[in-house]
Amino acid sequence: MSYPEDLRKLVDEHLETIRFSHGAGPDGADTTGLDDAMRYSLLAGGKRIRPVLCLATARAIGREPEDFLDAAAALEMVHTYSLVHDDLPAMDDDELRRGKPTSHVKYGEAVAILAGDGLFAEAIGALSAVPAPPERTLEAVSLLSAATGVEGMVGGQYIDVSAQKLDAEGLRHLHSLKTGRLIRASVEVALALGGLDPEGREPYRRFASLVGLLFQIVDDILDVTGSDEELGKPHGSDERHGKVTYVSLYGLEQARSLAAETNDQALAALAGAGGETEDLKRIADYIYSREQ
Repeated sequence: MSYPEDLRKLVDEHLETIRFSHGAGPDGADTTGLDDAMRYSLLAGGKRIRPVLCLATARAIGREPEDFLDAAAALEMVHTYSLVHDDLPAMDDDELRRGKPTSHVKYGEAVAILAGDGLFAEAIGALSAVPAPPERTLEAVSLLSAATGVEGMVGGQYIDVSAQKLDAEGLRHLHSLKTGRLIRASVEVALALGGLDPEGREPYRRFASLVGLLFQIVDDILDVTGSDEELGKPHGSDERHGKVTYVSLYGLEQARSLAAETNDQALAALAGAGGETEDLKRIADYIYSREQ
């Protein structure tokens, strides 16, 4: 089953239109260099899983994906901000991302930090621009903020860099924050903007949580089995940093079994949702099939 490339194309075309700076002002001050750094990371490619999840959810609940493009862009900006900061020397100190030099390698550490900060701020603005009733927009912004903050990606990254000793439950909690929360928010933001009732949202939310877990299990497997060229970043970085992963905790074969089980659970959850969910199924199948 093929990935929903039509939705990825919509995302890529929309991101290409975004500019963060209008050049030099009347006083001669110029932020185009920062714009370049932000767009360099934002337009580096990839499957755009988070914004595509958002658009696929919109389609599933009977909304036009084009109406949610600003929300999709906001999700990709937040994801890109997290990658820029994760790659910094103080964090994972990676020099390759999506097959290209990381932001701090190309632009310097200070500009990379500012580029990440700028992307997060611009994401809130983009999400606020989605044409929706104010109460829906407010809920969507709240969801994205929560997915990014202490009980989301930032908190997960803190647990990661603080070298805490984790058992299976701790590892799952770490990745539910660091990776899973934004993936879940990619679905939840669309549900909020679309005004779906709480009962109707539950199967989608369960699906999104399981897809977030699946993504991380597969990512851990690929860190061991993939090549630098396939991954677009150095493989084996988790082991070099001494991180606990699903592979280090369970072994490769059991991690693969866990991925298969989680994929089945995600699809079962999705089967309980109403609407046209075929694109969401395709995304889950793509995430699972990366390690096959």
